[in-house]
Amino acid sequence: MKPAPFAYAKARSLDEAIALMGENDARLLAGGQSLIATLNMRLSAPELLIDINGIGGLDGIALKDGMVEIGALARHAAVERSDTVAKHAPLIARAMPHIAHPAIRNRGTFGGSIAFADPAAELPACLLALGGEIDAIGPKGKRTIEADDFFKGLFETALGPQDVLTAVRVPTATNGMRFGFAELARRHGDYAIVGLAAAAKADGKKLGDVRLAFFGVGETPIRANKAEAALAQGNVDNAVAALDLDPSDDAQATAAVKKHLAGVLLRRVTAQLLGREQ
Repeated sequence: MKPAPFAYAKARSLDEAIALMGENDARLLAGGQSLIATLNMRLSAPELLIDINGIGGLDGIALKDGMVEIGALARHAAVERSDTVAKHAPLIARAMPHIAHPAIRNRGTFGGSIAFADPAAELPACLLALGGEIDAIGPKGKRTIEADDFFKGLFETALGPQDVLTAVRVPTATNGMRFGFAELARRHGDYAIVGLAAAAKADGKKLGDVRLAFFGVGETPIRANKAEAALAQGNVDNAVAALDLDPSDDAQATAAVKKHLAGVLLRRVTAQLLGREQ
């Protein structure tokens, strides 16, 4: 199948992109690794594609005010190779090799993954687990959105119809922080059947400030709050029993299988958080 007809414009500035979105039924084109597929299947049929790859200053990776800032147009491959990310945002570094395949990581963008908000994608869950934040700019100016408030529903975010996501920030890792990541997929690079990104503070054999973000088990990445509380009390069995997830059947697995696999991943990721990973 081929996409429905559309016009094309290459924006040279954020102001131009915002203006074009206000005048048309439009979609932004960054890496295009998800968008082109939806166009070809006619799941999306905009009147205009606005290419933002010509806008400068949106592809940086840097430390700023105790945060790791990743520009919206930073390619997955650049994030995967970044020493800054490896040292200061190790959860993201763990997740990057699981994202699709090298050809897709060469073109796909960090901001595109967050804005597309696929519930089975790795990066939205990592952002939620880290308590990150998203910068966006629109007709009313710039604003910052907390990750906990960003993901609203299936492929739905807090971005407005004329908003452009410009950067993502996560707190830099400290010595007391621990991170864990695992997913189960039919083949490496496929969307996860179930996945888990986690962050916590370690105090000896105990964990505090636990954040568990599951993906592939709902319409958005999901914080497992009851399991977080149980894990902070030091009992992984109770944490598994407390998993407050309500997945649906899909083409990959039944809801019961997904919930079971979520428990399996929780045990694996808890071992990572406690430094017991084999």
